[in-house]
Formats: sequence, C-alpha cells, structure tokens
Amino acid sequence: MGSIYLVRHAQASFGTEDYDRLTANGFTQARLLGAYFGARNIRFDAVYTGTLRRHTETVQGMAEGHGATGEWPRAERVPALDEYNPEAIVAAFSGALPTRDPAVAARDSATMRDHFRLLKKALLAWAEGGSQPAGMPAWQVFQDGAVAAVAEARERFTSGNILVVSSGGPIAAIVADSLMAPPRIAIELNLRLRNCSVSEFASSPRRHQLVTFNSLPHLDARADSNLWTYA
Repeated sequence: MGSIYLVRHAQASFGTEDYDRLTANGFTQARLLGAYFGARNIRFDAVYTGTLRRHTETVQGMAEGHGATGEWPRAERVPALDEYNPEAIVAAFSGALPTRDPAVAARDSATMRDHFRLLKKALLAWAEGGSQPAGMPAWQVFQDGAVAAVAEARERFTSGNILVVSSGGPIAAIVADSLMAPPRIAIELNLRLRNCSVSEFASSPRRHQLVTFNSLPHLDARADSNLWTYA
C-alpha cells in the first residue's frame, strides 16, 4: 500500500493584482507543513503539481521546511491539476464579469460573503450542467482530468508516498469521485478546503481510498489564527 497526500496550495494573494503567488503567511504555512512531514520522516517518491505559481511556491516552501530539499524528486507539472477559472464561471452564470474590486472584497467581510455566495451559485450551475464557461471544459471533463492525474501517479508509484499540490477545485473533484458523491457535494467540499490542508489517500495499483480530508496537522499546536486561511 502507498499513500497519496493531496495538499491545497498555501495562502495566495487574494485581493491583489496577482493572486497567483503566495503571501508571506502562505510561505510560513508551507514551511510548517514541510517540517511536519520531515519530523515524521515522511519522504516522497514523486511530487506532482499543477502549472500555477502558487502550486510551485507551495512545494518550494514545503521542501525548505522539510529539511531535505536535495532529496525531493523534481515536481511533475500536470495541467489537469490546475484550478478552474472563477471569473469565467461567474460570467457564464451572471452574464457579466464581477464588477467589484477584489481588493475591496478582501477588506470587507460583507463584500467577501457576497463574492463567495455568487461564486458558489455559479460553480453549482457549471457542475450541474446549467452553464458552460467560456474557455473551460464541462465539469465532468474537469473532474475526470483531475482523477486521471492521481490515478496515473498511483499506478506509477504503487507502494510509495506521493505528494500532489493542487487547488481546491481539483482536490474537491478527486475527493468527491472517491466517495461517489454528486457534483453539488464536490462544490461544498471545494468551498471548505483550507490553505495548505492535507487530504490523504491510501493507494493500491487499482484504487485510492480517502483516509483524511482537509486536515491541518502542522497547525495543531499553533495558536496563531492567521495561519488558518481559505484563499
């Protein structure tokens, strides 16, 4: 039996012009998670990421915290592990791109709630076939791609430890598929995933089974609430 660790990227720069980069807090989260694995002598036989900067930077931070940077395999970048395009999803649902400045949403809690309420409705419409965002695949194709990426990794490394760093959408899609849950459950899971959270699977050559979901074992002894983030 092997283990697959699906890690959502650390905190990215929501509310800025370039979301796709970690904050200083995000790098701290990633280093702490790497240190957690290092302290338990968990080493990885393979590392997979999406193609996004926040994925790569999360792996870099984890490697620094682990203390065995030179022993880590080179990450294999897989486009199927990239996040969906939230702007396109909202536009397909509402007929227009969001007009609110994301920086305002990041500062104001009411605006933030409105932002994610609209996103949830738009995601459900996409996942249940009620809308088709421009430049994006149908939900089922999106989910199948993420699941196939994990299945390929599982088949190549049948008894080792595999690290997969991705985003909330693909991870939720993979978890929902393993539970045979409908798309609406995948969206609920997606919106609950925390930054740098770990979802672990036990794997064999033929299947992978969920062991834990959305856990933050590296933060259990940390009193700093700033390390518990969702974007």
